[in-house]
Amino acid sequence: MTIDEFFGSRLAAKNWPFSLECLPEPVYMVGGAVRDAILGRVREYVDLDFIIPWDTVKVAKKIAQRYDAGFVLLDAERQIARVVFPTGTADFAQLEGENLLTDLYRRDFTINAIAYNPHNQEIIDPLHGCQDIDSGILRMISPVNLQNDPLRLMRAYRQAAQLDFTIEPNTQEAIRSLASSITEVAAERVRVEVGYLLASSQGTFWLDQAWQDGVLGSLFKNSTASSFIKLNAVDEAFAVIRDKWQKLAEQLTNYVRDTIKTSWLSVAKLACLVHSQAEIAEIELQELTYSRAEIRGVTTALRLFAEIKAVDMPLRKQYFLFREMGILFPVVLVLALANDIVAKGIFEESMLFTYQPLIERYLNPDDVVAHPRPLISGKEIMTVLKVPASPLVGELLMEIGVAQAEGKISTIAAALEYAANLVKP
Repeated sequence: MTIDEFFGSRLAAKNWPFSLECLPEPVYMVGGAVRDAILGRVREYVDLDFIIPWDTVKVAKKIAQRYDAGFVLLDAERQIARVVFPTGTADFAQLEGENLLTDLYRRDFTINAIAYNPHNQEIIDPLHGCQDIDSGILRMISPVNLQNDPLRLMRAYRQAAQLDFTIEPNTQEAIRSLASSITEVAAERVRVEVGYLLASSQGTFWLDQAWQDGVLGSLFKNSTASSFIKLNAVDEAFAVIRDKWQKLAEQLTNYVRDTIKTSWLSVAKLACLVHSQAEIAEIELQELTYSRAEIRGVTTALRLFAEIKAVDMPLRKQYFLFREMGILFPVVLVLALANDIVAKGIFEESMLFTYQPLIERYLNPDDVVAHPRPLISGKEIMTVLKVPASPLVGELLMEIGVAQAEGKISTIAAALEYAANLVKP
């Protein structure tokens, strides 16, 4: 079949970061780029996949050299290479099997088994993926294909969430029957798929479905039905925070690190899937190869969410709480509010009353309880008070910080005098 002008405009070579003349004939674009073009989905960052019958790595290297782009050999044996441009990536894979149809029949879902020949603008769709796209259905090509790469079980939920599709009943039944095989997949690969679901607005529903189908429970062994009630409550709590404190909501949507593309909101959701005891949760997350920053976010939220109801809380306790939470305060808050929603079965405005004092402090950059500014340094204490380098210096700095938070001192001189009185015999 010949692609119509509507689809062609989205798949046209003029939108690529390299020229069509660099590719031999025949060549086929496959995968997500074709699917998204048919769906009318536009990506800012181009992600293209091509199948070439021969000399795949050679073709990719020539393109990289011509455009001064990055080149990565992904799989020497299977002849898979990637060219990295400022505006996107292009992956090139050697044709597997005798012909294109054999290759397409080895893929995961029908919507990803559509090929496009850019030289003659022809779409090859032997598995009727276009029809499933129109119907919003994720349909497997065969159970064997899922079994050959069990990560495809998690990808089914992720793609259903991202595309707002439903999973076809026979496909879901096959996933259930193969659920235990997810443990054969490297933890790093599974973690990426879970991350997509934690970040997706539709992800909570599909995480719950993955658990019900027996896939997620193999990974998060301490998750229960109540875990997903709490996960939904985190979404609801975030909506409340977004409506009332935009700055907190923005911080929750920030990434943990520039190099760790996990939002703090996803960290709060992750806390719902692990054991409620921080020490056990830490071991779980280490086994799943989460980063130290992500693990600290989860364990801090689990330890402190029940501690931040600030009605009549002494300033000293508030000071130490903020020291321990730091930038994790919004994570602790959203998990605390979610637990309140679960306990009550519904959100009530009165729930916010107990958190209001700490929220106001955190949002005030000049608040010395939430954002202490040291009046003096450890070096000054050692020099002026003749205190040797020791844990005592840290203890004195901490007590000075508490005294500043309580309004007892506010100047360098007062801080030094306060510390001197603490070290008097």
